[in-house]
Amino acid sequence: MAPPAGQIRPAKYLASFVLIVVALYALVFFTGNGSAKPKLGIDLQGGTIVTLTARQEDGAQPSEEALTRARDLIEVRVNGLGVSGAEVVRDGNNLTITVPGADSEGAKGLGQTARLAFRKVMGQPIPAGAAPNTEAPSSSTPPSSNASTPPSPSQSASQPSSSNAPQGRPAPNLAAQPSSTPPSSSSAPSSTPSSTPSAPSNVDPKVAKEIQEAKALRQSTDQQVLQQAALMLDCSKPDPLRGNDDLDKPLVTCGEKGAYKYILAPVNPPKDDTQTKPDDYSMYSRLTGEDISNAVANKNPNGTGYVVNLDFKSDGGTKWGKFTSANVQQAVAVVLDGEVMSAPTIQSAITGGSTEISGKFTLAEAQNLANTLKYGALPLSFDASEAQTISPTLGLQSLKAGLIAGGIGLALVFVYCMFYYRLLGILTILSLGLSGLIIYAVLVLLGRWIGFTLDLAGIAGFIVAIGITADSFIVFFERLKDEVREGRTFRSAVPRAWVRSRRTILSADAVSFIAAAVLYIIAVGQVKGFAFTLGMSTVLDLVVVFLVTHPLVAMASKSKFLSKPNLSGLGGAAREGAAHRAAVTGKTAAVKEA
Repeated sequence: MAPPAGQIRPAKYLASFVLIVVALYALVFFTGNGSAKPKLGIDLQGGTIVTLTARQEDGAQPSEEALTRARDLIEVRVNGLGVSGAEVVRDGNNLTITVPGADSEGAKGLGQTARLAFRKVMGQPIPAGAAPNTEAPSSSTPPSSNASTPPSPSQSASQPSSSNAPQGRPAPNLAAQPSSTPPSSSSAPSSTPSSTPSAPSNVDPKVAKEIQEAKALRQSTDQQVLQQAALMLDCSKPDPLRGNDDLDKPLVTCGEKGAYKYILAPVNPPKDDTQTKPDDYSMYSRLTGEDISNAVANKNPNGTGYVVNLDFKSDGGTKWGKFTSANVQQAVAVVLDGEVMSAPTIQSAITGGSTEISGKFTLAEAQNLANTLKYGALPLSFDASEAQTISPTLGLQSLKAGLIAGGIGLALVFVYCMFYYRLLGILTILSLGLSGLIIYAVLVLLGRWIGFTLDLAGIAGFIVAIGITADSFIVFFERLKDEVREGRTFRSAVPRAWVRSRRTILSADAVSFIAAAVLYIIAVGQVKGFAFTLGMSTVLDLVVVFLVTHPLVAMASKSKFLSKPNLSGLGGAAREGAAHRAAVTGKTAAVKEA
């Protein structure tokens, strides 16, 4: 037979709560990596904040669409790097990347995610400190036997199952290239401006001039000019061509670490080129980042170190197969924003849309190259205008300050409840403690499952939630006092008070949750963390009130010792009710006498 409305079997509800706690902590300790600590945000554990400033060729103002797409793609790359709690926020023409944790230094390279292309290496990589031969080589001269060797470690591109093919063979010299080499011209390069172009009002003339001058030298169609540009190029200085190189022209550029300089072939044939056949891939790869579907770093199955397994889209796989077939034992450069990220040697013709880039990569180097290949295409180029690292010590101080603030708030609630509610105040503190027990486990699990990180704003949400949770208890207890004032005992007042207060508690928590949800949807940055923890605490508040607070009060009401008015905190309400009833009875008697 079911109990009357408002009456419950406390043991059943408390057992349900215990099962929930056991299940949560079983997941905490026996799943994932076993860590029982929630993930902390950058302001609590330290990390890196990088501000990227967008720029376009000629210094033009970036469009809204380009900035939005760039933010989305960088956010995808951040997620692809496996960092948790990272966020990318747009501020005008700037993108601010926040990455918490000890491994956040990689965030400083996220601004490199720009235009990706594959270019054939013309000649041999030139050490950055060495002066190349400035004389144009004769077309009949074979490659020099003592020419500079490619960078170490050697790299190769091959079928995923390739084995002991030789690696690191130098690419042929510029003069030994097929006749499809861009034609030499004794006249001034077509990219040389006759005068400083008239810039629109939103163009920086100085930036435009630097880019055009760099193009005139380093993207010339004249071989002698390219050789001279390689001699003059200083890899230690900022590159004005970064992200502004023309894919239809050759390119003189530096490697990622600035140790070598390269002369690279165009990606595509010039638009006015009528001699190159559409099926000729001996010089032009015609491959960009848009042709890549996936890139993953894996352990080298044929030796030590790591390799990068690369998958092309359908059209990209066809172009890659034709290009590798025409350039066996020659080098191809993976160029990101005009900078060579890797220059492996093609070991054999590669068909099927999949390939393997091998070399003496460390895990970090292989992952960096894989993510560069996978997420390399952005509509804009960026300069890292600011990179700030927050030390873990400062983060620890912030965490202590947040915990102290939460402790003070909890202590104030405890003092108020003990003074005003006595035994019921003890039940309030116990309920808040059990609520914290659930919240901690949920934070750990959310950190594993969705990468949620706790920051100072999130702690503020929990501190505010203490008041919301305590408010639910107060609503219940005040209804309980109302019943006692009407002359009911503690035991009989509990079910009636619960029925009357339950709807109020649900309505109040629903309003709080809706407010937190709306704030989470429209907010950005750390405000989202505040809204998330506030909403989560509101939901868990209902669990605690229904499964813990109400059953504990019902159990206390059935105890002769705990239900004593002076101990339960209901004595004052009982006396007020008695006095009120006596006053009403006295007035009634006086009226009857009169």
